[in-house]
Amino acid sequence: MTLTSQPMILSGRGVTAVLGPTNTGKTHYAIERMVAHGTGVIGLPLRLLAREVYTRVAEKVGIQNVALVTGEEKISPPNARFSVCTVEAMPRETKAAFVAIDEVQLAGDLERGHIFTDRILHLRGRDETLLLGAGTMRPILQQLLPGITVVERPRLSHLFYAGQKKTTRLPQRSAIVAFSADEVYAIAELIRRQRGGAAVVLGALSPRTRNAQVALYQAGDVEYLVATDAIGMGLNLDVDHVAFAQDRKFDGYQFRNLNPAELGQIAGRAGRHVRDGTFGVTGQVDPFDEELVERIEGHEFDNVKVLQWRTKNLDFASIHALRASLETGPTVSGLTRALPAVDQQALEHLSRYPEIIDLADNPARVEKLWEACALPDYRRIAPAQHADLISTLFSDLVRYGTVNEDFLAEQVHRADRTDGEIDTLSARIAQIRTWTYVSNRPNWLADPTHWQEKTREIEDRLSDALHERLTKRFVDRRTSVLMKRLRENAMLEAEISVNGDVFVEGHHVGQLSGFRFTPISGADGPDAKAVQSASQKALALEFEARAARLHAAGNGDLAIGSDGSIRWLGDPVARLAGSDHVMRPRVIILADEQLTGNARDHVAARIERFVNHHISTVLKPLDDLSRAEDLQGLAKGLAFQLVENLGVLFRRDVTEEVKSLDQDARASMRRYGVRFGAYHIFVPALLKPAPAELITLLWALKNDGLDKPGYGDLIPVLAAGRTSVVTDPGFERTFYKLAGFRFLGKRAVRIDILERLADIIRPLLQWKPGQANRPEGAYDGRRFTTTTAMLSILGATLEDMEEILKGLGYRADAVKAEEAAAYLSAQDASAAPATETASEENAEKADHDDADSTSEEPASEVPAAEAVSAEQPVAATAEEAEEPKPVLLWRLGGRTDNQRQARSPGERRGGNNRSQDRGPGHRRQGGEGGEGRDGNRQHHGKDGGKPQQGRGDRNEQRGDRQDRGDRKDRNNRGGPQPLRFEAKPPRKEKPIDPDSPFAKLAALKEQMKK
Repeated sequence: MTLTSQPMILSGRGVTAVLGPTNTGKTHYAIERMVAHGTGVIGLPLRLLAREVYTRVAEKVGIQNVALVTGEEKISPPNARFSVCTVEAMPRETKAAFVAIDEVQLAGDLERGHIFTDRILHLRGRDETLLLGAGTMRPILQQLLPGITVVERPRLSHLFYAGQKKTTRLPQRSAIVAFSADEVYAIAELIRRQRGGAAVVLGALSPRTRNAQVALYQAGDVEYLVATDAIGMGLNLDVDHVAFAQDRKFDGYQFRNLNPAELGQIAGRAGRHVRDGTFGVTGQVDPFDEELVERIEGHEFDNVKVLQWRTKNLDFASIHALRASLETGPTVSGLTRALPAVDQQALEHLSRYPEIIDLADNPARVEKLWEACALPDYRRIAPAQHADLISTLFSDLVRYGTVNEDFLAEQVHRADRTDGEIDTLSARIAQIRTWTYVSNRPNWLADPTHWQEKTREIEDRLSDALHERLTKRFVDRRTSVLMKRLRENAMLEAEISVNGDVFVEGHHVGQLSGFRFTPISGADGPDAKAVQSASQKALALEFEARAARLHAAGNGDLAIGSDGSIRWLGDPVARLAGSDHVMRPRVIILADEQLTGNARDHVAARIERFVNHHISTVLKPLDDLSRAEDLQGLAKGLAFQLVENLGVLFRRDVTEEVKSLDQDARASMRRYGVRFGAYHIFVPALLKPAPAELITLLWALKNDGLDKPGYGDLIPVLAAGRTSVVTDPGFERTFYKLAGFRFLGKRAVRIDILERLADIIRPLLQWKPGQANRPEGAYDGRRFTTTTAMLSILGATLEDMEEILKGLGYRADAVKAEEAAAYLSAQDASAAPATETASEENAEKADHDDADSTSEEPASEVPAAEAVSAEQPVAATAEEAEEPKPVLLWRLGGRTDNQRQARSPGERRGGNNRSQDRGPGHRRQGGEGGEGRDGNRQHHGKDGGKPQQGRGDRNEQRGDRQDRGDRKDRNNRGGPQPLRFEAKPPRKEKPIDPDSPFAKLAALKEQMKK
């Protein structure tokens, strides 16, 4: 069936065209004319603008007298006299006394133009009709509507070209225009970082969100607006400058340059009422040429030649007939058939669906199909997908009379979530707008009122959430509020919270830590100077108060960090730096310039007092040594060296000094906690985590070692109670010594544990063949084997033990297990009970300075055993190796190790080789040990006699390098060489003076044994 053809209205009688550029007051004039009539209808190009006009009309005549009708929203009071609509929602016919259509130049738009053209040609008010638009419409309106009255309205202000400017240099109250969401967001992000924030307006936003963003700008919370050409359609904004960041757009069919009229429409948003405006370009847009500038400034644009038109006489006999009628062309000059719009494109797709063809089998259903095709594509999806949705709706309408509410409920529920970011929320808003439109279609739903309220509520919540996300992302609230206060010439108020947060006008502007203020990132905007000024006033008073509190603070409120920082209640207030004296580091105050005068002096004095107290408390033994008045001569010099070396000296380095100390001098040093060990002179009280950590820090400050590898890494090892640790070749070697460890090649051992090891080794070397009760590990008086006691105190394996003993200067002779067992069996069999004379001789051979080298802790008691070594295997079985593992006999190494010839255990019994006979506890060592390679020299007599220093002493001084053997053997490095020994006649022992204190001490020991 073909609808009755109606003749086109070609008369302009009673029609007035009010034409002119932007900012001429056309919309305001139309509102005034409408309310002067008893009834009226006004059509606007955007739902956003319709909302604005609705509010203004309601303020004039009362909300009960005004209806709002859009595709997605209806507010229809029962007695409404005035209707504010989008052009698409305007009725085809009306009895209202007044009709107005705004922005009529959109009749030339390729996508929506045919709707405007239809309303222009056919919709009339009973008493008055107004067409509002650009001056470019005058010729075409006069051509199509003869007799029309044209009223030209001049612009209320002037528009000037301001050239090209960087985005960050644009003046306040500027609108930056781009034509893609990505570009709009990118510009808004840049404005937020550089200028405090921007509002954004895009066509894809819901009207509620756009209104909220515009309100943000209008209220002055932000000074910039980033928008698409949506602002060119009648939005009333206080814009002083319009900057084009793009001059190309996608018009729904292709990318093209904006024409001068479109540029002029957007640029015309600058200036309001009688205030002049400017326009220009920014970003990558080339400056406008002079001709284009003149046309925009003079509002001289090409007239609209034709209007887009689509027939309203549609044939609903069949889908094919409907499609054919839509192809009808205009019969009037000045009109051109519109390109297929969204509804026509959907129809084209649906006409190929077999199920749709089957359902649309009569004119009523074809008309219903065309009604369904009018569903706007809010989601901007592919035409085929949009057609699928329409197919579902149409099928429900035909089969059930209404849309399936279960399906509708499911779709609405999917959109009812306010989580997610901007793009996610925008997509949900587009989806819910689709269902808002469906709920407002007449007779589409069984309960339309419920779904209208439901979808409106969800859209409002989503819109508010989107506005909140946009504001959070693109607006710096602090800057926006402060700028507003500055425009009002108000004094900014600043305050500081108890945790150091600095607020100006209630907005967080920075953090006060100790006596340093750190502005938050992004605080360098146009308000920075005012914020800084307000902050400094508050900080000056706070610094004075804090200085007074710090001056009166207790030591418990202050702490020294491992990085040398000094913290007061957790905040850094100073840092330590190296000085000439390792125990007296310099204090550098960390404070801003506002801390001056007496306040700064008080802070510095209090921190220095704390640092000195902390060092003297944690390192009390060293502090006492540095201040000792009762130490004289060599003892005072040795104490000075001990302080300079932070509590540890290698004994080899001070052999002469130690040898020269008398017993009174040694006793005086022991009273200060100094211990004379076999390998070290040290202070045991400092071998704890807290002193070691502070010692490491003081050394690092003096030697620029805070950044050296290994700094601070050994303190946790010490705290964990580890007695030895695998060394890291990348660490600064000194850190091992500072933490109380001796670096011995692949392993490092705590120095007090090394002294306990010396205590265990000493009796093994003091024992002589033929004596009874051979200690476990003793062999022939000059060599020993490793024992479980040694492994236990070191927490080491057999392999580790080898590394440690080698590092201490010991060398190993490997003998067969059965040979060693036979030798020990012979020794034990021939041993006789010690006589009183032998006891006296042993006492005389013991060094009378043993107290200097023995551990303050009792050595581990090891039960006597016949086992040769911890390394010796238990009785072999068939599954074990054919030959038992060799036994390692350890002796002190010397310069001529590689020149000696190895001898069997039986042949070595008489071999009192001097270099082999020296070990911890040997008479000729004075109880202070010989480290060989590791560097402790051999001592004789009361304090060791004349020292004999081998190559190991020099190697140790060069950094604990491995022993390189005798010079003659340096080139013979093909592999380990057999060790050979020569037996020499026993050396006659010197008689001991019976009146000496050593003899008396030995006699006392013998009495205690009995």
